Amino acid sequence: MIRNEKVLVTGVTGQIGWPLARALAPHNEVWGCARLADDASRDRLRAAGIRPFALDLTAPDLTELPRDFTYVLHLAAYQAASTDYDLALSVNAEATGLLLTHTSQAKAALVMSTGSVYRPHTDPFHSYLETDPLGDAHVLHAPTYSISKIAQEAVARFCARALALPVVIARMNAAYGNEGGLLMQHLDALLADRPVRARSDAHPYTPIHDDDIAQQVGPMLDAASSPATIVNWGGDEVVTIQEWCAYLGSLVGHDAVVETHAAPGTRPGNIADPRKRAGITDACTVPWKDGVRRMVEARTPSLPRSVKRNGQ
Repeated sequence: MIRNEKVLVTGVTGQIGWPLARALAPHNEVWGCARLADDASRDRLRAAGIRPFALDLTAPDLTELPRDFTYVLHLAAYQAASTDYDLALSVNAEATGLLLTHTSQAKAALVMSTGSVYRPHTDPFHSYLETDPLGDAHVLHAPTYSISKIAQEAVARFCARALALPVVIARMNAAYGNEGGLLMQHLDALLADRPVRARSDAHPYTPIHDDDIAQQVGPMLDAASSPATIVNWGGDEVVTIQEWCAYLGSLVGHDAVVETHAAPGTRPGNIADPRKRAGITDACTVPWKDGVRRMVEARTPSLPRSVKRNGQ
């Protein structure tokens, strides 16, 4: 765990940013950036020991933001159903360059990218390496996401060289935990007796729990370099949507209905090869069933424990 540092976390109110900043705050001076449109968001950060700073990446004003951060965790991203590529490139790519230039005195910066930068492979169980071809993953709910995140990576790579700023570009797989994520979305669907959609009959991921993300962020920053280091950030276990939904269903006493909706040009699976990351961070510590059980307990506190133990 990082200690005694001045850390900037963008996207601090997001699913990954909030638990990560909260974990860092007891041991560091943490500044959290997001739009922070209401007092409740600011109060929540302050209560966790995080200093709030309002920042809108669609028109970033960095004038009052300090430059002397020792570590920068740039997690904020634009992901929307819109086809406005100009806006997506402005937020995900240009704003990354502005932020890294402003904080170029840092020891290291982590730029959060995504596994959606990989060109889709037809084999659901293809394990994507960091050296695999890039391309549009045709993310159905966010059509500009892949292209704008590839552009973000290019900007971050330029900054690492031009500013001599150590950068690690982390391609996130499926983060999950008590604050949300794909697995939480599927849990909510099961609780509402709604079907879960998958793009193949065995749709795999390599999910990673929030606790492992918090424990691994220090080693990931240590791996930052100029030129930039690029690494997948996912878990060690391959789990299909069908497997985790069946387990979720057994924990909450609901039948898991997973429907296959193949979409041409999209990825039928999303396995992030973990070997490079494991060489940096060592193995993950939260087995997926343990993480899912804890997520269920947090999400459904009123559910009898006898039901939650059914999946053990």
